[in-house]
Amino acid sequence: MAEADFRLGGLQISLRWEPPQRQTPLLSAFTLLAALAMGFLWVGLAFMLLGVNPLFALEKIFLGSFGSLYGWKETLTKGIPLFLISGGLCVAYQAKFWNIGAESQLLMGAVWSTWFGLRFGESVSPGLGIPLLFLVGFLGGALWGVIPAILKVRFGMSEVISTLMLNYVAAEFVSYLIVGPWKGKSKYGYPYTDDLPKHLLLGTIPGTRIHYITLALGIVFSLLLFVLLYRTKFGYEVRVVGESPEAARYAGIDYFRTAVSVMIISGGVAGMAGVGEVAGIHHHLSYPGNISAGYGFTAIITAWLGNLNPLGSLLSGLFFAGILVGGDAIQISLRLPAATVHLFNGILLFVLLLGNFFLNHRPVVHIRRR
Repeated sequence: MAEADFRLGGLQISLRWEPPQRQTPLLSAFTLLAALAMGFLWVGLAFMLLGVNPLFALEKIFLGSFGSLYGWKETLTKGIPLFLISGGLCVAYQAKFWNIGAESQLLMGAVWSTWFGLRFGESVSPGLGIPLLFLVGFLGGALWGVIPAILKVRFGMSEVISTLMLNYVAAEFVSYLIVGPWKGKSKYGYPYTDDLPKHLLLGTIPGTRIHYITLALGIVFSLLLFVLLYRTKFGYEVRVVGESPEAARYAGIDYFRTAVSVMIISGGVAGMAGVGEVAGIHHHLSYPGNISAGYGFTAIITAWLGNLNPLGSLLSGLFFAGILVGGDAIQISLRLPAATVHLFNGILLFVLLLGNFFLNHRPVVHIRRR
């Protein structure tokens, strides 16, 4: 409970932020909509400062993503990694474990699956190879995610710092691999690995880049993670740890086991998203910026917009995938910088966090004369 005291003339004023007396689904929905409305107002102001009509810019964004068949196809393609990553982040954030490193976990899933495909791909059948590819990618992301969990519980290091720093480590590691030991012999000097064997490439819906296996996994995992969070003992323990770590310890809940478990899940599904990008889109490992269009960071906003509910994150994932696609459209049609989309996302994240704070805290003011 935060508290601030200050003086105003002869008055002593105390301000406290306390949990609300009651919280209803209607109030939660209203707070979310109010935060989004505020976010769009601020985004509109940003467009005005750039010298662009905000209504015209927003129209271009949403028509570019949802106003044509091509836009829908690209939106679903970019939505696939967001579905997976944001579902995993919902689990971590429900435990108040602030995983900011999904980008690196995606990259490590891509690295591990590329290693498996190039090293063992020719010796396994498609029926076995593709499931193993996703399993290896899950392990790569999960093990990378466990590192900050151990650093926090055993050494007291903030997971925000450790997961953020590991993003840079993973990106540099990928860059080293593709220009060094893994540089493809068939790529004519370009910084890529060789392609995965053809029987390990993911099938796509004809005429699109939508790799349907990963899309199905994103939807299925969202359902499974929802059940895990709200219908199992483990999910109850995760939410208790998030609401009150002290109460969780008093109840005998192992905080170390919970922290490691949520990061295995969160990092693992991010790693599977990396598999989808390598085996479904690029077919080889390349620069980090090619493998991921910032999906690990965008998924943070997606999870919050979905109210940290894996099913809600499916809808919000589609929404933000549309913003990514529409952002490409306004770069071309309005000649706006690429950072415009990140500005849009950053503003929405800020107002969503602000709305969440006011949803979970109410101001209590005490005034007395000195």
